[in-house]
Order: sequence, then C-alpha cells, then structure tokens
Amino acid sequence: MSGEPPVLVHRAHGIARVVLNRPDVRNALNLPMCLALRAAFEDLDADAEVRVVLLTGNGPAFCAGADLKERKGRDETWVRHRRLASFAAYEAVERCSKPVVALVHGPVIGSGGEIAMSCDFIVAADTTTFRFPEPHWGTVGATQRLQRVIGKRRAKELLFTNRVMPVPEAEGQGLVARIVPAEDLAAHGEEIAATIAKASPLALALTKQAVDLGEGTDLSRGTRIEMAAIERCLADGDWRTGIEKFGQANTQERIWN
Repeated sequence: MSGEPPVLVHRAHGIARVVLNRPDVRNALNLPMCLALRAAFEDLDADAEVRVVLLTGNGPAFCAGADLKERKGRDETWVRHRRLASFAAYEAVERCSKPVVALVHGPVIGSGGEIAMSCDFIVAADTTTFRFPEPHWGTVGATQRLQRVIGKRRAKELLFTNRVMPVPEAEGQGLVARIVPAEDLAAHGEEIAATIAKASPLALALTKQAVDLGEGTDLSRGTRIEMAAIERCLADGDWRTGIEKFGQANTQERIWN
C-alpha cells in the first residue's frame, strides 16, 4: 500500500467518503496523512456539490494513533512542526461546513480519537475500543477535545491510566452516538449520509455553525446566534421548500392512515 495516497476521497451523489489509507500500519497518523487530511477537507468544504462527508479507515483499525516511528532521528523543531500539522488537520475536519460523520472500527487510539472527535458525531462498530495513551508515550495530546466531550475528570482518568475504553462505555459517556454491528457499519453510514443529504444544505450548514458557536456561550447569546441563523434562512428563501415538503409528508401520512 506504500504507493497509494494516505487519504482517499470519493464523491458520488452529494456524499463524500474520506478514507484513512495506511492499513499496513493500522492507519497510524504521519505527516503526509496530516497534510492530505487537511487538504481533503478544505477541498470538500469548498465543493458545493458535497452535502455530507463520511470519514472511515481502511483495514483492521480506524486509526492506531500517531506514527511514532517517523520521529526517530528527528529534532524538536521537526516534531513541533509535525504536531502543528496534526492540529491543522483536526481543525480542517472540524471547520468543514458540511456534516461530517466518523465511522470507526477496531482500535481508535490517541490521534485517531482526535480525528473522530473532530467530526460532528461518531458511529462505531461493536468491535471498537478507545484509548488515549499520550502521557505513557512521553507526550501530551487529546487534552482539549476529550474533556469537552466526556468531561474533565473522565478525560483525566483515561489519559492518566492509558486504559482501554470499550465502546458501550464510550456511548454511555457521549463519545459515540450509535453502536452498530461491525458488518453493518458501512451500510449504516450510507443510510445516515443519505438521510442527512435530504436536508437543505444552507440549513444544515447554519445548524452546524449555530451549535458549534453556541457551545462556548450562555443560552441568551446562543439564542441570538440561532436567531441570526434563522434570519439567514429567511433571507435565502429556501425555508419555503421545507414548508412544502412538510405539507406533502402530512398529506401522504393522511392517505396511508
């Protein structure tokens, strides 16, 4: 697989599929993958035809963390550059205006968790496990997104102990939105993507933006953020299409009932 790009991108019918593609090393994150992931999501963000993005991993694992082998013989300047590249990759995923769904399976370790948490939500195979071993690898990582997802004390416990978190626990703590049988993960992801793609692109983008902006403020300011998004929808006029769809759905329901 060494001749293939570290990140694959496929587009069809408004759905983009981004695939981490270093299966021989369980998709360990290296510098080329960081750069490719960032470029892929910046490109998808600018593609008006793309309605939703599925992020998956090729091979037996979603992502087994950072590829520490690439750091052998490197100096502090290189490692610093590499870490900044990973932050930029996570941010590109997070900043994408399209809904981004992570489909994870197998071990999700360190940087793999950062990538998954940068998505809007995570759907996990029942074979998935999570682990955040950074302090045990002599480094620091996952200190910001993890605590925002599962809380400060739970994040500390995982980071300090390097224990494996089974997927039912991850779901219970809000890290995972849904658990599905491993053999159904791809099909389930396609179904979710097709459902999301039916919604108004503007309304989806504004909903995502309003939720993300509202996370860091109080309810009063959050309501103003939502009202600004509503005004944008009203100005665009696409809301009328939604009203028509609602009326058609109700008519069809009455016919069947």
